[in-house]
Amino acid sequence: MNSESCSRFHGYFNHKMLEGVLLLFLVVVKINTPNLFSQVSEPHEVLAHKISVNITLDGILDESCWKEAQRINNFTQREMHNGEPSTEKTEVAIVYTAETMYIGVWCYDSDVNGIIAKNMKRDFDYWNDDNFEIIFDTYLDKKNGYVFVINPNGARCDVMTTDEGHGFNIDWNGVWDAAVIINGNGWFAEIEIPFSTLRYPDVKSNIWGVNFERNIRRKREQDFWQGWSRDYNFELVSHAGILKGLENIRGKETIEIKPFATGGFERVDSNTKHVAKIGGDVNYLVTPTLKLNLTLNTDFAQIESDRAQINLTRFSLYFPEKREFFLEGNDNFKMDFGESIKLFHTRTIGIYKRSEIPILGGARLMGKLDKTDIGFLSMQTQEKDSIPSTNYTVLRMKHDIFEKSYIGMILTAKNSAGHFNYVYGADFAYNTSSLFGNRNFKFYGGIAQSLTKNMDSKDNLSVELYTELPSDELFINMEYKNLQENFNPEMGFLRRGNNKYKLFNTQFMYRPRPDFLPFIRQFDFKPYELTCYWTEATNELESAYLQIRPLGFVTPSGEYFTFQIVRIFERLDNPFTIFENIIVPQGKYWFTINELSFQTYKGRNISMLNQLSWGSRWTGTSLSYYGKLFFNINKHINVTADYEYNNFNLPQGKFITNNIGGRFEYSFNPKLYTSLFGQWNNEANEVILNFRFSWIPVIGSDVYFVINQRYSTANDKIIATNTTLLAKVIWRFSL
Repeated sequence: MNSESCSRFHGYFNHKMLEGVLLLFLVVVKINTPNLFSQVSEPHEVLAHKISVNITLDGILDESCWKEAQRINNFTQREMHNGEPSTEKTEVAIVYTAETMYIGVWCYDSDVNGIIAKNMKRDFDYWNDDNFEIIFDTYLDKKNGYVFVINPNGARCDVMTTDEGHGFNIDWNGVWDAAVIINGNGWFAEIEIPFSTLRYPDVKSNIWGVNFERNIRRKREQDFWQGWSRDYNFELVSHAGILKGLENIRGKETIEIKPFATGGFERVDSNTKHVAKIGGDVNYLVTPTLKLNLTLNTDFAQIESDRAQINLTRFSLYFPEKREFFLEGNDNFKMDFGESIKLFHTRTIGIYKRSEIPILGGARLMGKLDKTDIGFLSMQTQEKDSIPSTNYTVLRMKHDIFEKSYIGMILTAKNSAGHFNYVYGADFAYNTSSLFGNRNFKFYGGIAQSLTKNMDSKDNLSVELYTELPSDELFINMEYKNLQENFNPEMGFLRRGNNKYKLFNTQFMYRPRPDFLPFIRQFDFKPYELTCYWTEATNELESAYLQIRPLGFVTPSGEYFTFQIVRIFERLDNPFTIFENIIVPQGKYWFTINELSFQTYKGRNISMLNQLSWGSRWTGTSLSYYGKLFFNINKHINVTADYEYNNFNLPQGKFITNNIGGRFEYSFNPKLYTSLFGQWNNEANEVILNFRFSWIPVIGSDVYFVINQRYSTANDKIIATNTTLLAKVIWRFSL
């Protein structure tokens, strides 16, 4: 397509496409507004029963208090047969002392041999196993929740959710425990949660939101206690039930001390350096709703190596945070304009070009005051080589308004000798699940400005407007984004780097459930997803992506298949190196990619994911494949293997990339876990091996043993370049 055609495309989009999308959005919303049946099952309240002595945590449920407490058993299917009673009997009861809550769970099962429980490790992939889930909305704000998950092996996982599930932090780790037994009648559990693990109002009588979910994987059955519409996910606590009876509860532990000691050595080439480090954290419960954390000589020796990625684009790669200290309260500080603009990204602290910068220490304050969520963090890094000692500070606040919405602000500040960078912004989110009766709807708007030393203070804004209408059958969204020339969040992340732009994105997905087709559970059609970028400075079209999914479906057995076509436009103002010495010249390019994807049900002992794409690319053609195999040998052993392949045939040169990885996991029990991870690709020509041993001797304390090994495979030789061996002990004391 020539430049004149591009201009016509640009003009057509500006004047017609936006009008059409808005009209379609409104029409579809109005036409597809069903009168949903009630999502409240009686009883919708559960009464916690107060006891005077602690329970022996063994999963047997033989204490007399379990007979005295109210048991609820009115569970309803969300899947596979929406609105029908659960096929297996499930009961729940809650008892408590002044300092600890206990949940009793009775998961009866008519086919005990059919129970699927493949995992034992902490924070397991619970969406693949039979499990039982609990969510507490402790402030009854109908937005935020604590999720606790167990499986029949006694594996535990916990999640902190915010904004009706839009924030989902699986890396939050609370101090709690569980015991599970399996017998001929099913599987049964006792869960112990100290009140000091949770944040809740400091009142005499607490009323919380609560919901329960049971999953029976062999049947693909999902049972909810309340709010079982397919339009409502479990994290939508506005549709939860009510927990009453919590009188005069208190957190036993006001101060938590977690010292650590790390020892080992690191060998780079022939140079060996011994490592010995001590430090720790002190957590102080300022109020039942607000926690102060102080950290000294912060260390991340137990963290697994980053997964190497092959970048065949001209944009920055995103590496996720893995350090537990930063992951714990991640949602308290988050203000993102989509995935491509993050105003605060914790990997900017203590990491530079994927190398560690020692952290001297810092302070963090997280929690809630009345209706205001607060996140404050200040960290100081040590001087290293030419990088000066730097202070990183962020303040994030969100104030509840209406039923489930908020207004918020953020400030980030990076200061070092002779340099500063500040970002300040505000945002607003409106959430409801009662639009046109029972429709979910979200609107988000945010604006931020940066100020950097020696950088022009004009044209330094970033703006985001986003709206979505999500449901089981339909998903519609629209997004507008503007990243100006001098916007520079040094404590954040920009996917497109220095390319400042305007963006418009919209997509429409239609996912009907054809009851007349027994071999199709749900279709997944995408009539369109359109994304366009314009250069901020010249207002010229820079990139455009039109994705169409003419066919996609999920089978009753859990298999998933999609075929989609992507039409792409890219304008290169400068040549870029795509691989080694192969350079794509500047110019305007249109190309088309076809994509096939097939995934089998992960509840099986062997499952797989396959993705194949082919078509024109830049000045030539490409063929790409990604595959992953999952092997569950038994509840102790899980193995995964993956392979990524790219074959580019361009006039400037041909090249092939290979990226191979694998992971072996062995769980001795839910508190003792080992893993071995390996990877190689022909871009870095490097083998990465990582062995981790993790033991939880006492809930809240951890012992780690880690070996990291790197080998160079350049010039057809295998040479050890880096060896790290470390042991770390973290012990928890409470007062």
